[in-house]
Amino acid sequence: MAKKFNTTGVCVFKKHYMVDLKSKLIQIKKLIDDEQYFTINRGRQYGKTTTLSKLRRFLSTDYTVISLSFEGLGASSFASEAVFCQKFLENISLIMAVVYPENNYHLEWEDKSVTDFDLLSRQITKQCRDKKVVLMIDEVDKASNYYVFLGFLNMLRKKFLARADELDFTFHSVILAGVYDIKNIKLKMVAEGTHTLADGEKEQNSPWNIATQFKVDMSFSVAEIAGMLQDYEADYKTGMAVKAIAAEIHAYTNGYPV
Repeated sequence: MAKKFNTTGVCVFKKHYMVDLKSKLIQIKKLIDDEQYFTINRGRQYGKTTTLSKLRRFLSTDYTVISLSFEGLGASSFASEAVFCQKFLENISLIMAVVYPENNYHLEWEDKSVTDFDLLSRQITKQCRDKKVVLMIDEVDKASNYYVFLGFLNMLRKKFLARADELDFTFHSVILAGVYDIKNIKLKMVAEGTHTLADGEKEQNSPWNIATQFKVDMSFSVAEIAGMLQDYEADYKTGMAVKAIAAEIHAYTNGYPV
């Protein structure tokens, strides 16, 4: 099958002409090695999903990577703590069965007795005690309308802080990817009337205030774009001025040639 340029969904190296993401993956891995929790916020077609896909493979020799997506999850998945906890564990088990088919680790995540965030927290502690587990969730802002997701973020925050005090085991790193910044989820819910502040609860306090700032430049340089074009030129020998065209594409797209 001949390669082509892809502007929808995940880019796959064997099928598509694409920019070499290794330099960006190395920068992101440094955050993960430092046990950071962070969010990747970019607009549609800016390469978030492709980056997470490549990152999962890039990390696979050093970490157990759980890569989920909230794409397609309906309101019923957020109907209650019990429903969300089971849906979360079910999705982990399904993904782990595909990525790590050689062992039964996916079965260890399943537990029908987990019906609230306290029990989910204990299950995460159990599964992360002896492993460096990285959790990545794409399309996370699909959950931003649901109060139960606020509770999930609060649980992750509590475990992150307890881990820092050597009182708990939890995900080594958590990456949330979406169009909007999830740290403003409470402000959004209060403004829309989907969350009412309890006594003493502050509107500006975010359950995701543990996240470090994500400073990796996700745009593509002229050299990176040129590398993609060079692959095309090697296949079709059009005689294009690769460097000049790459510079033009960079100027026209500001480094996002989708």
